[in-house]
Amino acid sequence: MTTNGLPAGSSEPGIDTTVAHAARVYDYLLGGQANFQVDREAAERAYAAWPGGIDAVRSDVREHRATLGRVTRYFVHEAGITQFLDIGSGIPRENSVHEVAKREAPDARTVYVDRDPVVLAHAYQLLGGTAEGAVRYVYGDLRDPPSILREAATTLDLSRPIGITLFGILHFFADADDPRGLIGQLVAPLAPGSRLALTQLASDLHSDELSETFNRLNSAMAESVTLRSRGEVAALLGGLELVDPGVVQTTQWRPYPGTTVPESQMWCGVGRKAG
Repeated sequence: MTTNGLPAGSSEPGIDTTVAHAARVYDYLLGGQANFQVDREAAERAYAAWPGGIDAVRSDVREHRATLGRVTRYFVHEAGITQFLDIGSGIPRENSVHEVAKREAPDARTVYVDRDPVVLAHAYQLLGGTAEGAVRYVYGDLRDPPSILREAATTLDLSRPIGITLFGILHFFADADDPRGLIGQLVAPLAPGSRLALTQLASDLHSDELSETFNRLNSAMAESVTLRSRGEVAALLGGLELVDPGVVQTTQWRPYPGTTVPESQMWCGVGRKAG
């Protein structure tokens, strides 16, 4: 069980403001306030190497959030899913999974999972003002899928299909961490018809610029980023039925008709568990 989003018996983890942090850097790029000077400096230095500079990366992360919204709506309207498990959710922001889901399905239930002390420190924002039980935040690590599912099962019905989102988390897992195996452990106990959506920074789109960007960022952050090709991302979903349009740039995953589709530096794919 958890208490205030933390494992029972634990205290709130400290926040190191002397080292740049991925969640805070991402918050800064989205225009948030949950970041420090060290995060802003790391972002400005690293993303100067990004194709188009820091303004382009800000556009990319906004498009990433928009894709999360489209995937959530797909889960509800086409897959008939009203239960959501968002792992590596990051610092709470507007139009998070539970907000989009509840607009589409008022009875939607969402469990957020993160192991990040920065995220946990902001979890009260997410929980405030929501119906008890409809939204829950738990401490968890993707490296331990069984523990995540045990916690999620107190809010979600694992005998019915669930929509899992792994947005912007898998590039923090090296190949040695076996991300495909971890995904397999997550999906194996779930009901047929469950979906899993993921995004991953690309190694084969503007590869030189992105390699330089993340060499700079990795030297400033506690976390390290692993870039992957389109084929490698498809392999992560290898045990699932790939949903159309397959693995594409995030902006190209089912954009709304009539909208401009800019280029993205991330791959996105959705898989379905067959029955």
